[in-house]
Amino acid sequence: MSNDLEAFALKSTLIEVKNACPDVSHAFIFKDDDTILATTEETNEETAAQAAKALNAMSKRANTIGGLESATFYSTNNRMNIFHVNDYYLAVVGSGEADEKNSADLTRILIPTVLRLTEKISDFSREENLVEKPRVPEVSTSTVEESSTDLAAEELTVEEQVELDEPRSLLPEPPVTQFMVENVNGLYKFSDKFSDTIRIDSGVIQQWKDLYGEREITEVELETLNGQTTRCKFKPIKDSKHDGKGTIQIPQRIQQTLQTSKGELITVKPVIE
Repeated sequence: MSNDLEAFALKSTLIEVKNACPDVSHAFIFKDDDTILATTEETNEETAAQAAKALNAMSKRANTIGGLESATFYSTNNRMNIFHVNDYYLAVVGSGEADEKNSADLTRILIPTVLRLTEKISDFSREENLVEKPRVPEVSTSTVEESSTDLAAEELTVEEQVELDEPRSLLPEPPVTQFMVENVNGLYKFSDKFSDTIRIDSGVIQQWKDLYGEREITEVELETLNGQTTRCKFKPIKDSKHDGKGTIQIPQRIQQTLQTSKGELITVKPVIE
């Protein structure tokens, strides 16, 4: 696949996402060398390039903890979702107050799938170009038939490999969401029963359910900016006034384990087994 065709396919996909999700204001796709591959019409390429440079710098720092797969950043009125698929990065900016279900389905499932398919088509196209065209044979008919059979078998193997790899790529990577630490409120702060249970935004939990369907998720992985990690159980925050505020309620015992405290930033992702 040529670069022009690849860029056209990616740009068309972003336009369709924008049309299907009115709450998405900007979107762009870039690579780890800061190259912008596609943007929506409303997105300024110079601004996108500056954002790509900053996000790539953050991704390189994250290599010490296994790399960046996805992340969500919240501001007062907006949110930004970042997804990393092989050498591609997707950035989607939308309203923080809007229903995230449709945009989450498209950005977390459809876009990564399109990126993977685009890359596989490109790889397959390159392999076809590398196959040497058969020269005019000077041997018997039986030898020509054997050569043709071998070449067909080799091409079939490539196609089968694409089919075998594709189902695995359709399962989304566990999304990483960034929160600000808050202390547990109410009676829960005094209960040993919930000392190993955090409370997070019910909207984020719903996103996980939309992503993984009937797959049961019982634990999450927490990680501080200093690389401290732990796994624990979770429940939704009861008070609806905390929804969409980008906060997470963590018991003191878990805060001590992570060496963090109220006001610090922390990332959360579901444990998918």
